[in-house]
Amino acid sequence: MSEQAAGLELRRDDAARQTVLHLRGDWTQGAEVPPFPELRAQLNAAVPRQLTLVCNELGQWDSLLMAFLLQCHNYCREQDIELLDADLPDNARRLLSIATSVPPRRPEQAASKRWWQGGHPLAVLRDLLDDLRLSLAFFGDVCLALWALLRGRANTRFTDFRHFCYQAGPDAFAIISLTSILVGMILGYLGAVQLQQFGAGIYVADLVTIGLLREMGVLMTAIVMAGRTGAAYAAQLGTMQASEEIDAVRTMGISPVEFLVTPRILALVVMMPLLTIYANLLGILGGGIVAGGMGISLLQYASQASAAVSLAHIGVGMLKSVVFAILIAIAGCRSGMQSGRDSAGVGQAATEAVVTSLVYLIVADAAINILFQHLGV
Repeated sequence: MSEQAAGLELRRDDAARQTVLHLRGDWTQGAEVPPFPELRAQLNAAVPRQLTLVCNELGQWDSLLMAFLLQCHNYCREQDIELLDADLPDNARRLLSIATSVPPRRPEQAASKRWWQGGHPLAVLRDLLDDLRLSLAFFGDVCLALWALLRGRANTRFTDFRHFCYQAGPDAFAIISLTSILVGMILGYLGAVQLQQFGAGIYVADLVTIGLLREMGVLMTAIVMAGRTGAAYAAQLGTMQASEEIDAVRTMGISPVEFLVTPRILALVVMMPLLTIYANLLGILGGGIVAGGMGISLLQYASQASAAVSLAHIGVGMLKSVVFAILIAIAGCRSGMQSGRDSAGVGQAATEAVVTSLVYLIVADAAINILFQHLGV
């Protein structure tokens, strides 16, 4: 059978008041087909309300025809033109119906302004309530995933949990070590300068130890992890969202929260207390370096610091570390799961994860301090 060249012809039927697109020839791979931009230019000039497909001269066809029809369908939808495809072959019509059953996601939806970017007060309030609703919904999904994990019915892999523990723990030692020693030295310097004016320079050990155990050690560790691990979670999940990997997980009947979010949250919850203890020890060491330079012996500093340590101070820091870990992981994972499907959306998700984490940390830290102040702990 000889192949017929693929072609098309756009005609205006004034009697029937409709525009007809005639398709003819064999639309198979390797054939030279008319470029769609030419047809688009003709349609722009004709400005039809309806476009009827006529295929009585159509020969063999494959995915090449379907790709062309999909372009026609998308153009007609954008221009509000009714596409009449009753004359298409049954198989082609069914394939086109399947391909167009779900409208394409518009990039501008992901790039919409957030509630804090200003606007009408009522619109800001509405966006704030919507953001709060989405946050609570995501937190509810996390709680359900953790409950399923406790019952042994979650699709959570131990290998993923181990990988994220290493990513959040040993990989962060370098930056945690640097910031902890410097924070301890800063606290030691400020305390020694002020306390020496009253002849109480030895109490710089108490200031550094209590300040690190209750506040600065866990807070600085949380800030570093928010900028490092929280942003990494958002970027990882955002990239998976952009490449439709999360959609593939849903298609297989697996909960993305159980499979992707739960191991990240558990890993950070496990590693944050350990990193906080590590940061506290290095911070106390940094304060001892400064105290030694101001005439306080290492033995005096160690004795005074050990006397200032109490289970209450340690417990407050450990409780904060667990709360901060949950907030950082939820903020990072939520931003990644709800990011846009392009590079700009992934970058915005990482930025949003860090900003949201810092806001959560400040509010949570203040609330915990006020609570323990009233409890006398």
